[in-house]
Amino acid sequence: MTEVLVLIDAPDGKVTKPSLELLTIARRIGEPSAVVFGNADTDTLKEYGAEKIYTYEDAAFDEFLVGPKAEALAQLVADKSPAAVLVGASTEGKEISARVALKTESGWISDAVDVQADGGSITTTQSVFAGNFTVKAAVTQGAPVITVKPNSTAPEAAPAAGAVESVTADISDAAKTAKITSSKPKEASGRPELTEAAIVVSGGRGTGGDFTEVESFADSLGAAVGASRAAVDSGWYPHSFQVGQTGKTVSPQLYVANGISGAIQHRAGMQTSKTIVAVNKDDEAPIFELVDFGVVGDLKAVLPQATEEIKKRKG
Repeated sequence: MTEVLVLIDAPDGKVTKPSLELLTIARRIGEPSAVVFGNADTDTLKEYGAEKIYTYEDAAFDEFLVGPKAEALAQLVADKSPAAVLVGASTEGKEISARVALKTESGWISDAVDVQADGGSITTTQSVFAGNFTVKAAVTQGAPVITVKPNSTAPEAAPAAGAVESVTADISDAAKTAKITSSKPKEASGRPELTEAAIVVSGGRGTGGDFTEVESFADSLGAAVGASRAAVDSGWYPHSFQVGQTGKTVSPQLYVANGISGAIQHRAGMQTSKTIVAVNKDDEAPIFELVDFGVVGDLKAVLPQATEEIKKRKG
């Protein structure tokens, strides 16, 4: 089988869940090969199907923005001629992948929610135009470079050889023009990362600025907390938690929208969620057109009851 290059995200050496999802998807279309800049837990990569693990050790990958990584990955693509390149649909992942596609003269597909082998080609599924249409696409030139949304599949273990190969790249001076002068670790909240979480509980204008019930309900489920644009624009919650067209796009197994009307801007950021639940006092709120389950009621009354019931069932 032709290898599929998978760009691994492993902050502090710990492989993220979206990277394990990419390895699982890669097995559908070829032989997964992990690409690691810096350190990553190779045992985990082997456990989840990496036949090969290409590792890069160069200070340039930490000292500069995406330029060096894009050049290194493009050179690896030219050398290995993979069936495809899979990258997580993070901000950095999208920029690296787009640069790689340009450098290798390959087609680029962004924000796929599914990737499958289709005869002799590779077909992706995307949710486009604010989630109003589902389309299938295929690249007609070069090795497809594809970014995949988190939670597009469940990671599945499939132990593989995981042969580690140290590789180097020729990094140009042009790739070293944007230098990282300082960085600050994100403060730990005890909750999952918003874009990676299997469950997301969001609050909107209906919270009135108090996210206490939303946070308590999220914590009972082990969920991430999100917010609508109205909530963040009002200063009720940090902008980094905004879900929507101008915020973050999430695709969890379960999305619970509380006090959110369901404007198109918000729907664009969560419409591909597997199961959607809404709590809203307005029974004519547009969000109810989208949901799998809806509760007409005040979130400040509904959520505490739901939280208490979940805690009871957890024992």
